[in-house]
Amino acid sequence: MKTVVVRLTGRSYKVLIGKGLISRLGSSVHGLAPGDAAFIVTNSFLKRAFGRPLEKSLAQAGYATKFMCVPDAESSKSFGQAARVISALTRFDKGRRTFIIALGGGVIGDLAGFVASVYRRGIAYVQVPTTLLAQVDSSIGGKTAVDLESGKNLAGTFYQPRLVLADVGLLRSLDSRQLRSGLAEVIKYGIIRDAGLFTYIERNPVRVLAGDPRALAYIVQRCAAIKASIVSQDEREEKGLRTILNFGHTIGHAVEAAGGFRRYNHGEAIALGMLVACGISRRLGLLAEKQFSRVESLIKRIGLPARIRGVRFEKIIKAHYHDKKFKGATNRFVLVSGIGKVVVCDGIALGVIKEALRERF
Repeated sequence: MKTVVVRLTGRSYKVLIGKGLISRLGSSVHGLAPGDAAFIVTNSFLKRAFGRPLEKSLAQAGYATKFMCVPDAESSKSFGQAARVISALTRFDKGRRTFIIALGGGVIGDLAGFVASVYRRGIAYVQVPTTLLAQVDSSIGGKTAVDLESGKNLAGTFYQPRLVLADVGLLRSLDSRQLRSGLAEVIKYGIIRDAGLFTYIERNPVRVLAGDPRALAYIVQRCAAIKASIVSQDEREEKGLRTILNFGHTIGHAVEAAGGFRRYNHGEAIALGMLVACGISRRLGLLAEKQFSRVESLIKRIGLPARIRGVRFEKIIKAHYHDKKFKGATNRFVLVSGIGKVVVCDGIALGVIKEALRERF
């Protein structure tokens, strides 16, 4: 087992990484004083796949448990679904000190974390991410959110978990599309902070795509360490450092929204957003053609989309104005000057954005 620590004053927590860790969840939670009962937010598939060993581990440690299943869809990140979870939680919580466990991918993690942050003005929660994307990114750092009709993650909080347990054995439940989606975020971490990680994926795509546990544990540990370092220095994105984690997300989120959150999943949209960001970087003279080609080639080799299909150009442009990095009417893009090197730029000309986006059609 590998351990990464997210260091925050008074609120530090561990990210545990390895295979078979779900059977040790109860003992891992014990000592963190989160409560005496676990309210587990998940979906029906994951409950069938992993609910029994998780429940057994918690019971052995003396915790009462209750499962709450939500639909396995982006639409679960809504105020309506959050209200339903809170209603069920209030019925279970009578006479108990309840904490929440998020057993799932990014949608469940965001929803459960949001509920934990607002119920009784904040109760403890634990992340048990079951997708590669959640293990390397969304489960770490304390961002919680629900979506609004006008955009993704527009209502949310910063609220840190007590523990993140990243069991790479759970990734066996993923289909190839979900695994590739998670690898988009891994590629992002390589581009923004770790050229060695980027090269590792270039050299080992077969092992990674085959779900090799050692390869997966390595990339989860590297990404978790990078994110933990950034979050420890800039928890609430107030110093500008955490902004670099949004590389590819300005246009990526717009592609998701413009496609009704159905045409492309999160990782696929982020892959497209990274290519647009690299295209902008190239046009501004920041990124050499050779480096651009490496990014595009790796995205294609992993099986992620490099061209946008089934989403209108104009809808993407309209959606990108809802990006949270905008300062009033001024946009803000995370751009790249080389593999492992990023720069945050304000006020990118709309014409340049449109040119780089059109290149993806």
